[in-house]
Amino acid sequence: MDSAELVSRLREAGVPEAYYEITGVHEVPVRPDAHYVMRHEAGAWTVGVRQRSQDGATRRFGTEAEACAYLYAKLTALPPPPSGAAHPLEELLADPEEIQRQAWRDFERAARAEPEEDPDR
Repeated sequence: MDSAELVSRLREAGVPEAYYEITGVHEVPVRPDAHYVMRHEAGAWTVGVRQRSQDGATRRFGTEAEACAYLYAKLTALPPPPSGAAHPLEELLADPEEIQRQAWRDFERAARAEPEEDPDR
């Protein structure tokens, strides 16, 4: 596998594009706090993590295929991104008056509740 094929396979696997940068082949569309970086330098292929614009732990490989296989395994082993909220925000905010009524009911219930006795008194 080469770098171009790696990008294609990562897309097919549903790996978010912001998780990886492959120099000269795939740039990160949005700069997250951390993402994987693969590049060819000094006669070797390196795969590492860039966090807050600083390169971190890097592994070196003799061939592009080895680096691609390593990065593919790393990125496809990550847990999938959240599928979304249990209730879409639009549903939760659809009835602001009901939200306010429920908040007042909760407040009044808490205000009526007997305070717990302090055992130290």
